[in-house]
Amino acid sequence: MAGRAASYREVFAVGEFRALFAAHLLSVVGDQFARVALAVLVFDRTRSPGWTAATYALTFLPAIVAGPLLSGLADRYPRRRVMVAADLARAVLVALMAVPGTPLLAIGALLVAVQLLQAPFNAGRAATLPLMLEGDRFVVASGVINLTYQLALLVGFGTGGVLVAGIGPSGALLIDAVTFVVSAGLVRFGLADRPAAANAPGQDQSWLRRIADGARLVWWDRRLRLLVAFACLAGFYVIVEGLAVPYAHQLGGGADTVGLLLAASPAGAVIGLLLLNKTPPQHRQRLLTPMAVGACLPLIGCVTRPGLAITLGLWLLSGACSAYQMVANAEYVRAVPDAQRGQAFGLAVTALLVAQGIGVLATGALAEVITPATVVAIGGALGTATAAAVGVAWSRLPARKDAPADNQPTS
Repeated sequence: MAGRAASYREVFAVGEFRALFAAHLLSVVGDQFARVALAVLVFDRTRSPGWTAATYALTFLPAIVAGPLLSGLADRYPRRRVMVAADLARAVLVALMAVPGTPLLAIGALLVAVQLLQAPFNAGRAATLPLMLEGDRFVVASGVINLTYQLALLVGFGTGGVLVAGIGPSGALLIDAVTFVVSAGLVRFGLADRPAAANAPGQDQSWLRRIADGARLVWWDRRLRLLVAFACLAGFYVIVEGLAVPYAHQLGGGADTVGLLLAASPAGAVIGLLLLNKTPPQHRQRLLTPMAVGACLPLIGCVTRPGLAITLGLWLLSGACSAYQMVANAEYVRAVPDAQRGQAFGLAVTALLVAQGIGVLATGALAEVITPATVVAIGGALGTATAAAVGVAWSRLPARKDAPADNQPTS
């Protein structure tokens, strides 16, 4: 394996990964169905774009709270048990949302609960992955998980729209509930029963103490801190999603133009992930900084207000370079001690979501006074400078010793 990239066949040859991948795929597809169904359901009842947008936001915002508060459950308890419990609980909650006539306030509360339970499941999945796959197979497996998510973004909404049109919002929500049940079965019978990772010093610590220890680990370890910074660079290039509608209007396009613009970045990410998975492992490390810069740099070209074709090319290139997140994510998970992986993963996800939220909100406000194309270019310029600074700091780190993944990382 040394010196060459692991193949997809080698990754999927591991039965545990096949089960975990199938569970992840079902959950992601089901989530897209639910988002479309809820948006349609709320709009049908209220005819309010504001309430519809607020409901859509509830499918993301709870993760900001759940990341640091609930991800540690994947360290304190056996991860397979945590994932199964989260899936079954979400199945019940989504099924309740599908009951005709359920008040919108109750649907909102159930939706928040569903999203809160996503944090321990994702933390358990991320922390289990390096235990079932070693070396470059783990990195490629991480890329497969990211690739699945990007593909779901490309096709999930369209499929969800057709599904909701055919069987209605309640039917689509019931299908989402079924995907959680099947996912729970795949995890329960497809993954090995491992003991709790925190069956070690610190198991008897209080909940708040474990959160504080996880935050302290990430903050005081320079390598982990920089990897989180690499992840948070997404706040600079994700702005294209938030500005797609006004950008399309500036180009004189309609809904079809919006769809093309929204698809450009995920399509680029799929291409980038496929190419990066074929790249030898030692070269991926060298590409981390250039690709992080490349995720932001093309956006500067929007300052010239190019037409649709060139804009799509720039956004596609940005999305392709954003595949560096696969390398950063894999390095981050491997550098954290196993007993704290779940908690550290939740903290990183929270930082990423906050960075993306700030980026979209700030550039949205700026687009009220200057053109969307100029705002995208400004975001690209700021992101390029920040990525270069993070890359310089990363290049000055001492080489990490080839230690087992569960060893305490050095600062």
